[in-house]
Amino acid sequence: MTQHSGLSLDRWRRFDRGQQVLMIANEMLRTSRRLGLDDAEARRLAYERVLNLTDLTIVATDHRSFRRELWRWRDVAAELYVEATPRPDRHAQALRALLLLEVHAARQVALLAA
Repeated sequence: MTQHSGLSLDRWRRFDRGQQVLMIANEMLRTSRRLGLDDAEARRLAYERVLNLTDLTIVATDHRSFRRELWRWRDVAAELYVEATPRPDRHAQALRALLLLEVHAARQVALLAA
């Protein structure tokens, strides 16, 4: 059973958009730890969690332009999911782009450089 598999849409909607983006970003950071390992299955499961939370966020939002941009971002995450070899550079770019989708989450971008 994967992490967050029991997370309901109703519960997810209780978090504001900034919190949702930060929780997806947290999963991306966890996934970062899997990029250097020679464990494709662990990496795949980590990206599945990212995609699951992204899907919940897409369904939960009423903001059309945010939903559209999140769909675009999801395509990037899905590409990372299907890659045969890890792409740390692309992963870092995707994480940064995710954070920039939401004003409160964007404050965390500076911490990525540190």
